[in-house]
Amino acid sequence: MGDGILDEAYERLHRTGPEYDGWLSNHGPMAVEALTRHGHQQRVHRWLDDYLGRLDELPRGLRPIDDWRTALGDEKRAGDWLAYFDRHLREHPWRDVLGTWWPRLLPGIAAGATHGVIRVGHAVRALEADDTTPHRITELAQALGYWTARWQPVPGADRLLHGPSADRERLDVDAALAGVPRIDDQTGGVRDRLGRLAGVPRWEPALTALRPARTPAEAQQGLTTLVHRAGLNYLRFGHASPVMLVHAVTAPTAVLRTLPALDRALWAPSLAAAWAATAAMTSVYAPTDGIAPPTVTAATPAEVFARAARHGDEHVVKLADAVVDAHAATGDERLLTAAGYAGQLI
Repeated sequence: MGDGILDEAYERLHRTGPEYDGWLSNHGPMAVEALTRHGHQQRVHRWLDDYLGRLDELPRGLRPIDDWRTALGDEKRAGDWLAYFDRHLREHPWRDVLGTWWPRLLPGIAAGATHGVIRVGHAVRALEADDTTPHRITELAQALGYWTARWQPVPGADRLLHGPSADRERLDVDAALAGVPRIDDQTGGVRDRLGRLAGVPRWEPALTALRPARTPAEAQQGLTTLVHRAGLNYLRFGHASPVMLVHAVTAPTAVLRTLPALDRALWAPSLAAAWAATAAMTSVYAPTDGIAPPTVTAATPAEVFARAARHGDEHVVKLADAVVDAHAATGDERLLTAAGYAGQLI
């Protein structure tokens, strides 16, 4: 990414807001980071030429943030939060700011249908590659500002994040995800659906069933397994909500990518929050019964991402980015078919 195209793209995007048309997320920064990461820089500006027209202007602030707790999750303060993080990241090292805010933001991982954490994960990966350019610092500022303004907990996740009780046997990732119940009424937007989780009797027991990580290594392995299983689940359930179920994969992927920039004491709660996000998106969008995995033409990881880049949809691009990484970590060829399947559905 040393050719500067990503930074040029960020410069164009940073004049736009984190949402448009109400509260749809601006996927531009995430998509262009993925395209450049996988060597498709030549597509970035053409892709942006088409995408930028739908976006809103950068929101204006109302007043400076003085008490972050009272302004947390207040979407009307989005402009104030963007200014807050822009200032703090100019004054402090980015890893210090991230380390301070990550534990504050994790309980609200559902923010923007999980796009807050996803955008932060892409920004951190860009900074890990090169943190000498101001555009990448600005991107982290805007990503953190977006997450903070839209901060939203997963119902019941507070028990999980503050240490589940030890009164029953805990499950591994595969068993825990298989036991996630579904909401009965899968209509409406994500905020309406998430609000129904509290009324599902089996939801909180299923959410707190995951075995907590005892070490940073266990947390990292748990996240790797969570992304792996969520990617395979997309093959079974993706037809029901092709776009929204992408986030069950990309949210934990973003958390996994952020781990190297965090204190290792934060890795276990990071797994817990990522698990809550994937479980919630599964519960509110996936059907009870899946279908047989589709047959998709086999391809190498590079070919899988190239097909996604040609497709051009931001969700297809981001899912391909996630499953290519998951394939590198696990060697499971089935993961690569998920991106091709998304390309057929979206």
